[in-house]
Amino acid sequence: MCRALLYLGEPVLLDNLLYRPDSALVRQSYMPKMLHMLNLAGFGLRAWDAGSRAPERPWSYASTELPVFDRNLKNLAEKVEAGAVLAHVRGVAYSTAVDISLANVHPFQFPGTRLAMAHNGDLARFAELKPLIAPHVLPAIARQVRGTTDSEWIYALVLSGLRDPSAAPEGDELVDSITRALAIVRSAREALGIDVSSSVNLFFADGTQLAAVRYCFDFGRYATDDPARVHEANLNFLSLWYTLGRDYGLHDGEWRMTGGAEAASSILVASEPLTRDVASWVEVPEYSVLHAGLREGRPAVTLRLLD
Repeated sequence: MCRALLYLGEPVLLDNLLYRPDSALVRQSYMPKMLHMLNLAGFGLRAWDAGSRAPERPWSYASTELPVFDRNLKNLAEKVEAGAVLAHVRGVAYSTAVDISLANVHPFQFPGTRLAMAHNGDLARFAELKPLIAPHVLPAIARQVRGTTDSEWIYALVLSGLRDPSAAPEGDELVDSITRALAIVRSAREALGIDVSSSVNLFFADGTQLAAVRYCFDFGRYATDDPARVHEANLNFLSLWYTLGRDYGLHDGEWRMTGGAEAASSILVASEPLTRDVASWVEVPEYSVLHAGLREGRPAVTLRLLD
């Protein structure tokens, strides 16, 4: 299973998210603490810099290489600061049937759209689900699907539920569209009699807001013909955490935010805490979506429970 992070707030050096902390995202690709599967299928990034040319357009980076050996990424991370970040390391099943390609690297962001998305999880029997999902995707959106993943079609479903897929959606509109997409997938699963565990942790950003979903269809139901082959992701909800504060960085030898939630100017969301000290991290509840936008320089956070 994949690992991902979201950041929104004061400009932060990408190196301080990707490489330097105790459990930085790149470290999670080969040494995750909350999921033991290695993430060896690529790295992707969107980073919004308010001081750059066309600030509504993010820095974009994608590679099928292992990020721990990626000198280009490391060099960029040491130089680029951004006020909003969505980054993802891709994990896939260890199988020759899996397609490792740039088209399948997250985050997904179709040309002309503001919203980007990454996914941690998978949809069981996706090849059967896709014909039932596709009619709910706008034709103009469906034509932009390039890869072979269930994740990209979830992204297409969410975009298709927005009033204007090319614009940055309002917070409530984004959450409503996410809810619609999950309902469409749930209905398709029911029509096909699919009742096995399928995790759908989702990460969204557009430079002005973020949303993170912790969700699993039919949690606890999985094939038992060979229990030894049941993946741990089917036995536990995929992890998702967030922390609020200011001045994220190294303080007295510890990576952390300062000031606490009451004086927060930034929010960091991740599949697992990036820091050794986890006291300031809060677990996102199962079956919920966390949304955050900046209001007068401070993150305004809401949490909505999902069906």
